Amino acid sequence: MDVPGKDTNSPGWVFKPGGCSGPASAAQDGGGDRDRDRDRDRPGSCLLLQPKGIRMPLSDDQNSNSDSSRLSESTAASSDSEYSRQSFNSDSSSKPSSPASASPPKFITFDELMAATRNLSNWTLAHEIAVNANFCIKHEDFPQNSFAGTVKQIVHKAFWDHLESELNEDPPEYEHAIKLFEEIKEILLSFLTPGANRMHNQICEVLDTDLIRQQAEHNAVDIPGLANYIINTMGKLCAPVRDNDIKQLKATDNIVELLRQIFHVLDLMKVDMANYTIKSLRPYLWRNLVDYERTKFQEILEETPSALNLTTEWIKESIEDELSSISDESSSSPGADSSSKPIISPTLVLNNGYLKLLQWDYCKTIPETLITDEVRLQELREKLNQLKIIACVSLITNNMVGAAIVDVPDFADQLKRISVPLLEGMNKKTFDLKEALNAIGVQICSKVNKSLTERGLPTLSEEMQSNLMGQIAHIVEKNNPVCSLIDKRIQLFMGSLLALPSVQKCMPTMPGGLSVIQTEMEVVGSQYASIVNFNKKVYGPFYANILKKLLFPEASMEKAEAETETSDN
Repeated sequence: MDVPGKDTNSPGWVFKPGGCSGPASAAQDGGGDRDRDRDRDRPGSCLLLQPKGIRMPLSDDQNSNSDSSRLSESTAASSDSEYSRQSFNSDSSSKPSSPASASPPKFITFDELMAATRNLSNWTLAHEIAVNANFCIKHEDFPQNSFAGTVKQIVHKAFWDHLESELNEDPPEYEHAIKLFEEIKEILLSFLTPGANRMHNQICEVLDTDLIRQQAEHNAVDIPGLANYIINTMGKLCAPVRDNDIKQLKATDNIVELLRQIFHVLDLMKVDMANYTIKSLRPYLWRNLVDYERTKFQEILEETPSALNLTTEWIKESIEDELSSISDESSSSPGADSSSKPIISPTLVLNNGYLKLLQWDYCKTIPETLITDEVRLQELREKLNQLKIIACVSLITNNMVGAAIVDVPDFADQLKRISVPLLEGMNKKTFDLKEALNAIGVQICSKVNKSLTERGLPTLSEEMQSNLMGQIAHIVEKNNPVCSLIDKRIQLFMGSLLALPSVQKCMPTMPGGLSVIQTEMEVVGSQYASIVNFNKKVYGPFYANILKKLLFPEASMEKAEAETETSDN
């Protein structure tokens, strides 16, 4: 039954990054505060989100054995990502972790399309839960002034007004109230752990709808008593963050309003339970994530053979860029042999492709293998754009008025404190970057003059201030030399990160001109390298097949002909 108090007409739960309100827990039995405190440390009653292929450990011994097998599988998978020429010329289809070759284009049915959509949803959801520590579910409702919100409010009011009129009849009509108690019973039972037999039996006994109906026939239903039992039970099952809500329920006198608020708090408890389940699932999901994502993507590829078209195009563009770079180097070197076929490193091609994502136009569709990290990559690109402007402003300021600020030790921090607030939201279409740069120039001139005055030195001339503000304002222009220089050095640093075996152990040397944003660059670089390295682990075999076809077409052709001859025989 759809009950307005339960917000069944609302948008429901939405997945959003952000802090969770705290774990919900289920009580083991119905006894007192001591049991309640103990039970709050217990996990949720069931795993609401359990992707296919993820198994929960039944014991420590089983967990240990599974860890060993998964470690060996992960090691084997990582080896598939090493792009040596030998591996590209070999038959990778025999490897257990290699993806099956995509079948020729074909028409797919609606059911096949829906199956691929479900795989995509599970794949992206599992990835988000595992990699985003702040991922949680939030309960959202329609805005009150919206059309849907107004309709919901009217319908809900009509429902509860009707219930109140039934209970006020002589004799009262209890049928709708009994159905509400039955739904409340089912919700409370869903919060229990499998071993909570005592509380399970108690809930079923107190909220026995057959017994309540018999009492209703004799006009002997104790609705306030039932509501009080429900509130006390909810207090034992809820997360600590809901304690204030429980207190408010106890202070409500009107029975209809009380039932309405009970359903509202139960909805919040459902969200708490789901978030606790996600938190509990995360370490197990992370341990299996590489194999799980690869398997899910293979299923998508089998349902939709064109699911690697954008990825293939992305890698092809990277190869063309590398060939163009080699050609430019050859033309600038008179002694170079232009007749020999250039040797291209597959690893370099792939890394250059990843670097292009930091300048990607996200109005275009991102390669399929990077869909799960599209938002994170876009946020990194936006952060790098902001850091690039700050580095440009710092470089221009140091070059033009370096002598005036050389004795100010924290000037770089002051410059960042000036720039960051004014550059907030600079990636929005409505943001006026030129206006922000003018404001930054004015504040820097003011800060420099103030420092000079405090030290008894003459302030900057009008001409110097005008030149400084003009140079800063020109950063917005296309092909600005300072901006191009800083951009190349940022790309150099990010590319150096991808060449390191472990970003956590060491950082590459920060290129000149970026010292003012070194701390921020190291944070962004670590996040970027983490995304890239994990992506390589998951999709390495798919990339290997694509690179083999694009870089060594002769070997791919020979393999296809051999397979054709074998099938003919």
